[in-house]
Amino acid sequence: MSPRPLVFSNARILDPASGRDSRGALLIENGRIADMVEGGMSGAPADAEIIDVGGLAVAPGLIDLRVFTGEPGHEYRETLASAGQAAAAGGVTSFLAMPDTTPVIDEGAMVDYLQRRAKATARVNVLAAGAITRGLAGKELTEFGLLQEAGAVCLSDGRQSIQSTGLLRSAFSYAANFDMPVFHHVRDNSLAGEGVMNEGPLATMLGLKGIPGEAESIPLSRDLALADLTGVRYHAAQISTARSVEIMAEARRRGSRATCGASINSLTLNENDIGSYRSFFRLNPPLRSEDDRRALVAGLADGTVDVIHSDHDPQDSEVKRQPFGEASDGAIGLETLLAAALRLVHSGDVPLLRMLGAMTSRPAEILGLEAGRLARGAPADLVVIDLDYPWVVKEASFRSRSRNTSFEGARLAGKVMRTVVAGETVFAHEEGR
Repeated sequence: MSPRPLVFSNARILDPASGRDSRGALLIENGRIADMVEGGMSGAPADAEIIDVGGLAVAPGLIDLRVFTGEPGHEYRETLASAGQAAAAGGVTSFLAMPDTTPVIDEGAMVDYLQRRAKATARVNVLAAGAITRGLAGKELTEFGLLQEAGAVCLSDGRQSIQSTGLLRSAFSYAANFDMPVFHHVRDNSLAGEGVMNEGPLATMLGLKGIPGEAESIPLSRDLALADLTGVRYHAAQISTARSVEIMAEARRRGSRATCGASINSLTLNENDIGSYRSFFRLNPPLRSEDDRRALVAGLADGTVDVIHSDHDPQDSEVKRQPFGEASDGAIGLETLLAAALRLVHSGDVPLLRMLGAMTSRPAEILGLEAGRLARGAPADLVVIDLDYPWVVKEASFRSRSRNTSFEGARLAGKVMRTVVAGETVFAHEEGR
């Protein structure tokens, strides 16, 4: 049964796909946007629920292209249900689940399982990334056609990076035959070695092993060359250095259709945030220098960086509350993604529609989704945002099962007031939480 018609009135309508930023109203019926007008809505159905948003922004729901969950295998870290609740609270109406589970999402049956569990328990749309290699071991390719047939929307080895150039060429050629995007984590393991943070003076001062930027930029150049060779729809899962931004810009000038993403951590934090060995800031890729961060932000503003994602990676306290060099990588981020990204808008570094587009229309284009836009006939997946709402991040208020946030205690401006999926409200802000 479809939810009753819904009208959002007195709204600031933000649609990055069309460049729209205007005052108006939206009518939602049968899970889709039935009408969108400037000014007031006339002729709404008699049984429609009318919500006056008081001038707040209404935008497409966010699409997060890099989310790790614990289900199946590590439900104590995160279930699809808890990830869905966290996503809804953060304005994320669709997320791409990485295949790093136990067992790995490397067979059609596992894709089917993930989708069925998500449909039954998650309040948002969960998309499946099928593994490139069996068991994420980087040795044997999976059956791409069967993964696609089961519903996988792209291929990825999640946290793992394929080291064999020959195998990666085969994977790209195979994926191109099915027109499946490949999301690849760029990391040269031999260069990264046992490093735990960005290589440089700070790592030396802290007595920690560093990871050079070349551990990212060298495999990125390799991947782009292979993408040109094979014609695959290639997406560099996440970049973190100024040199990587330059490499992507050079590829675009050559006519490459490759895309790339950056995590909200790399865009808003730097290596200095590690402070006195704060293990919640141990990430993969590591937080880089402030110059690298600024280059990423500039790349986002000019379109070189296509996508902002949360890199939501729940870890339990036993593996995070360790000495920095022994802690696991990863931080949660679904609930802070939008507010942290608004830092870049409030600072004047990135225009509002460009920032929103990197989390809505651009991810939708990369995956070929009809979501990510506000238009007549589009899915009614949207979010109501108070762009200036002040709040302080408190881990006790998270919906996620894990608490490993890089933003604990951060003062943010901008908060999700309501999240709607297929015309149904799945989250409404409660004052005090």
